[in-house]
Amino acid sequence: MEALSPVVLGLVGSLAAGLLTGLGALPVLFGRLPSRATRDTLLGFAAGVMLAASFFSLIIPGLEAAEARYDAATAPAAIVVVSILIGMGAVALMNELLPHEHFKSGREGPAAESLRRIWLFIVAITIHNFPEGLAVGVGFGSDGLTGGLPLAIGIGLQNAPEGLAVAVALLGEGYSRRQSWTVAALTGLVEPVGGLLGAGIIAVSQPLLPWGLAFAAGAMLYVISHEIIPETHRAGHQNRATSGLAVGLAIMLFLDVSLG
Repeated sequence: MEALSPVVLGLVGSLAAGLLTGLGALPVLFGRLPSRATRDTLLGFAAGVMLAASFFSLIIPGLEAAEARYDAATAPAAIVVVSILIGMGAVALMNELLPHEHFKSGREGPAAESLRRIWLFIVAITIHNFPEGLAVGVGFGSDGLTGGLPLAIGIGLQNAPEGLAVAVALLGEGYSRRQSWTVAALTGLVEPVGGLLGAGIIAVSQPLLPWGLAFAAGAMLYVISHEIIPETHRAGHQNRATSGLAVGLAIMLFLDVSLG
């Protein structure tokens, strides 16, 4: 694996992480589904993993990369802060410009009556998953296996409960078990696209490294705040969701330190 280029590592790592979305959705094909409380706990875990990855695998390395390039004391902090805000703004802009739908909060973005509801939901998940693949790709592009492996493992771990949540939501909308699993699995395949883009940009231009790391962090932070945490609190399971978040954050921090 170490002989592979950062771009190839970014593609393979983000693909592996994305495939775990389908693995997590497998319970819809077999047996009894987990309760809503259990699913909210698992989504809280996913939020914790993403939160830790944003800071320990992206923001802090972004600051370090900026400090190594710029002498001014304020320049690294300014670059990272601006990049985080741009990343959050980019995902927010996609939310505004692309027609999509959340099963609980309804349609968002421009009106698109010609699109079937299932496609609106797939667009929403694509908006959600792309920043995760981008983060993995940027991690591999910045520092090879050392920078990308903890992110790929962490994002893969949090993709499993997200895949289950997507499949269960589709099942609740009247889709068959096989259709629900297929759509959930396919939504993870947008991550290699983000991974290839992130790794490619960083590999081509190293000066963009601190910008890319912080941008990916901002994009993930928006998803955590706008999508995952509100969803875990919607049914009154916020205590369990917060416990899941704490466990996810701790595991991701451990992975980042031990593998990075």
